[in-house]
Amino acid sequence: MRVPLPAEFLRLPIAHRALHDRKAGRIENSPSAVRAAVEAGYGIEIDLQLSKDGVAMVFHDDELDRLTVEKGPVAHRTAAELGRIGLKGGEDRIPTLAEVLELVGGRVPLLIELKDQTLRLVQTDGALEAATAEALKGYDGAVALMSFNPHCIAHLARLAPERPRGITTAAYDLKSWFPLDRATRAHLRAIPDYDRVGASFISHEAKDLGRPRVAELKDAGAAILCWTIRSAGAEAEARQVADNVTFEGYAAAIPG
Repeated sequence: MRVPLPAEFLRLPIAHRALHDRKAGRIENSPSAVRAAVEAGYGIEIDLQLSKDGVAMVFHDDELDRLTVEKGPVAHRTAAELGRIGLKGGEDRIPTLAEVLELVGGRVPLLIELKDQTLRLVQTDGALEAATAEALKGYDGAVALMSFNPHCIAHLARLAPERPRGITTAAYDLKSWFPLDRATRAHLRAIPDYDRVGASFISHEAKDLGRPRVAELKDAGAAILCWTIRSAGAEAEARQVADNVTFEGYAAAIPG
């Protein structure tokens, strides 16, 4: 079953990893960045990793090193342990998905990217997908789910069939995606799994929006989002193809 992307996701610019601003102490994917996005009226994009005890955590990297004073894999810590770890440059700690859902409270649309747990974009064990579906039970705000890993989206089609789902897509160039093998990169670049997983949208790498496959999907009714836009000029260019943008580093205009 293909669930259409709600209109809110096409109207409100989407703040990448929430409305983060390190100079203001709002770190990416933090509660402060989420609150700021809600107050500004933007849609919000967040990322999920899985804790050791099976809880969906709002955090981009699979390692703690870049964003916290701790080191090592997120997956080696329990949710309680992760929730005590401060984010460098701010006052926040790593939140759970449930905590972010409570902060948003349905006031703006929430675009949730499940990070690949295999690091090779191969079949997953479904644990993060199950934790995500569980956290979303009873949440009646606008939510859409996506991942670079189409196997993840196939799990979500089974676990949360009522939620819109899409595939995060890219040019899969060697430099950015090393050491992913050439065959896997070529396969994913063609976006062959769109129909198989019942997707209704893609979120595509902005610099690659001219790819014919993107136009083909748009002509077939797919909503086209894109990542990551960092200026008003880049937004104007992207919107020649994309229905909406995921942005950071500037104040995207909200339609009146």
